Amino acid sequence: EVGLMVKSIDEGGFIKFAQAGGLDERILVSKPVLVGKNKIQGVIGAKAIHLQEKDERETPLKTKQLYIDIGAKSKEDTEKLVKLGDYVAFDSEYVEFGNNLVKAKALDDRAGCAALIETLKHEYNVTIVAAFTVQEEIGLRGATVAAYNINPDIALVLEGTLCSDVSNVPEHSYITKLGNGPAISLMDSRTIFPKNLAKRIFDLAVKNGVDIQYRLPSPGGNDAGAIHTIREGVPCAAISVPCRYIHSPASVMSKDDFEGLKKVVKLFLEDIKEGEYIRD
Repeated sequence: EVGLMVKSIDEGGFIKFAQAGGLDERILVSKPVLVGKNKIQGVIGAKAIHLQEKDERETPLKTKQLYIDIGAKSKEDTEKLVKLGDYVAFDSEYVEFGNNLVKAKALDDRAGCAALIETLKHEYNVTIVAAFTVQEEIGLRGATVAAYNINPDIALVLEGTLCSDVSNVPEHSYITKLGNGPAISLMDSRTIFPKNLAKRIFDLAVKNGVDIQYRLPSPGGNDAGAIHTIREGVPCAAISVPCRYIHSPASVMSKDDFEGLKKVVKLFLEDIKEGEYIRD
């Protein structure tokens, strides 16, 4: 998940931090967080709006203007609980609401991890290797190492992806739509996906009555960006759950889309044959 890292502690005991992954700085202030392995509770703070100059109020806050308040009285108090390099995670609740929707942090990529766990509960006629990779958000680091070690014939990347079906966005710019099923990627910032592999998965879903959609080409990327370049190259498909407001403390997804992702992956793994190598 995207988050923060402790960078320094000032004399008042307030924590300065760096971003670990791409976050919208505008949404950070006032968010509750958990610091370090002991999950010390804190809140992201900034100079009160009453004390800000006019130009400060008109300019979005930058990370360097923010700090984490854990209720300590001094630097020494904070240092008893927090160390430089400690990770900081958003303290967000999981909530079910609306039309079978959920609100939670880190659906990118907890949705993909959960779908992968469900996939492993079934048996298939092909050998599958599941990799839960690290540091995707800062450069696809874990996927690079895992793919080189595994050397797969084909790779499926399961994730939560951009969903922009919201107010003030024209419909032709919707990257994905909530409730229309999992999304198959065609192209993103790191990968142009094999069309025949994407089409095969899409057609399998349609044939079996599972809602599915294409993810429109857009900025962003996922572990496929590293995997498809490993060794002689690996054909990849990215199958994603649409998530509104990803890379924030509160993203939103449809449970129906998540169930669809599980079904589509299972259908493909039951259809593929051992040693089959799919290329354009």
